[in-house]
Amino acid sequence: MNQIMELREKRNKAWEAAKGFLDSKQSEDGIVSAEDTATYEKMEMEVVSLGNEIKRLERQCKLDAELSKPTSNYAFNKPNQTHARQNRASDNYKKAFWNMMRGKLNSEVQNTLTIGTDTQGGYLVPDEFENTLLQALEEENVFRRIASVIKTSSGDMRIPMIAAHGTASWADEGAAITESDEAFSKIYIGAHKLATMLKVSEELLGDSGFDIPKYIAGEFARRIGKAEEAAFISGDGNSKPSGILIETGGAEIGVTAASATTITADEIIDLYYSLRLPYRKNAVFIMNDATVKAIRKLKDGSGEYIWHPSLAAGQPDTILGRPVETTEFMPQIASASKVIAFGDFSYYWVADRQAKSFQRLNELFARNGQVGFKAFERVDGKLMLPEAIKVLKMKQ
Repeated sequence: MNQIMELREKRNKAWEAAKGFLDSKQSEDGIVSAEDTATYEKMEMEVVSLGNEIKRLERQCKLDAELSKPTSNYAFNKPNQTHARQNRASDNYKKAFWNMMRGKLNSEVQNTLTIGTDTQGGYLVPDEFENTLLQALEEENVFRRIASVIKTSSGDMRIPMIAAHGTASWADEGAAITESDEAFSKIYIGAHKLATMLKVSEELLGDSGFDIPKYIAGEFARRIGKAEEAAFISGDGNSKPSGILIETGGAEIGVTAASATTITADEIIDLYYSLRLPYRKNAVFIMNDATVKAIRKLKDGSGEYIWHPSLAAGQPDTILGRPVETTEFMPQIASASKVIAFGDFSYYWVADRQAKSFQRLNELFARNGQVGFKAFERVDGKLMLPEAIKVLKMKQ
């Protein structure tokens, strides 16, 4: 943690130095020479590099803390109860699951795993490892940190939503009151399959020192997390979730930039105020790193930079006082691209169906001395209320 704090202080000093340099080199009309621009960009890259290293260390600390938690817990209010816990939280199931993953499969292991068998021939992961996987997924996927994540036990869910609110009206004494009903609609959330395949050498699996849970948690989170995030942003709803940038049912256009290649501070301020006040208090900016870089030089009407680096561990950078999250899957600045999303992302629902599943593949890679592991999940995602998120779109 001390290393993270030192890097944050170093990053803040680097940003102050970059701002001071830029301010000193700008002419009265705001123009900076090509030579000074190149120098500033080098200083800015140091800020970016330090920010990326801070995020990496924070992710590492969180994952290490999660994997270091106790591996067993009491499942009952009375710890002295001795009867077996016949669910995926039991010690027997956990032991049987990891024996299966290492290839130690016998009749006792198979009998224990029957409570976690899924319809695809795999096995649902133990409860505590499910929590570790979700923690790792949150570190790889910005949406799982800011969206509403729910669990479903079946396929489609039909969620009633208010499409339009009723209104109140003034009435004369004794006059009839005008009716104004709520208009309801239904949003359907399904379950789309997302899968990946891991390969591990037989020698490594036979090594008792090889930490299979940590390896699988890291690889699963990296692969599945990236695929999820891409879909939550730009998925078309066809065999995958519907992203926030989808034309129908996605986030609303808050501002259209006057240029196809540049963004102004005024346009970001307009985007901020295009979002209604109830959603603004919990709102977050989402964009890619290239867009952040493009707006770092922008100032408000008082001459203050609108972007501010975070000084506290675990806290994001801010624009206009609201947190900024970055993802490689938001479009870069280009004609007609939706480059910045701003809103309350708790109105985007991520629906996990059942638990994550794994299946050991003994024969597929046997000739190469490897064992395959198929990991898969069923998930969907939809924006429940389009007005809760606004986007800045570049001019076409």
